[in-house]
Amino acid sequence: MNPSSKDIKYLAEHLLHTGVGGLAERELQALMRISRKLQSVRPEQALPDKGATLGERLADRVAEFGGSWTFIMIFGSFLVSWAFINSELLGSKAFDPYPYIFLNLMLSMLAAIQAPIIMMSQNRQTARDRMTMIRDFEVNLKSEAAIDGLHKRMDHLTWELLSDLDLIKQGQRQLLQQGKQPPAAAGGAGQAAGD
Repeated sequence: MNPSSKDIKYLAEHLLHTGVGGLAERELQALMRISRKLQSVRPEQALPDKGATLGERLADRVAEFGGSWTFIMIFGSFLVSWAFINSELLGSKAFDPYPYIFLNLMLSMLAAIQAPIIMMSQNRQTARDRMTMIRDFEVNLKSEAAIDGLHKRMDHLTWELLSDLDLIKQGQRQLLQQGKQPPAAAGGAGQAAGD
């Protein structure tokens, strides 16, 4: 039990509500995996509890809009309009003639600004996904421990039932060896004689 036994004791107490001494090897291994995952998530990567800042909310909205069909259709119609105005409508008086150098400059500047904003949003989503994965792993571990406890309880009840049945069978054998009928059969025989 190496990866910070203090962390494993904490996880055992808070996730499984038990001490480390009563855990099976499989449960210890699962707690060690959780401990390693929690240690790999550095505090500066965790999401702040106070909520997203204005810049982060803006980055999320830009990424959401930039990856939508609405954006694609608006931007596509803007590009077609730009080409139509500068090629057909204005003709020789176009402010950005055919190779559309000014349009290329604007598109490059837009891409230079939009790419880091989208990456900021993706980094935040990755951090959220990492925290969700760790929470899901903890829930799965709790569920696995609960199911394991139910299996142990069912096994215990099954063995109790089997031992009770074994005692009943032994009692019936003893009664048969003594020449008496078992109580259930004797009751049935008394009723048949009364009829």
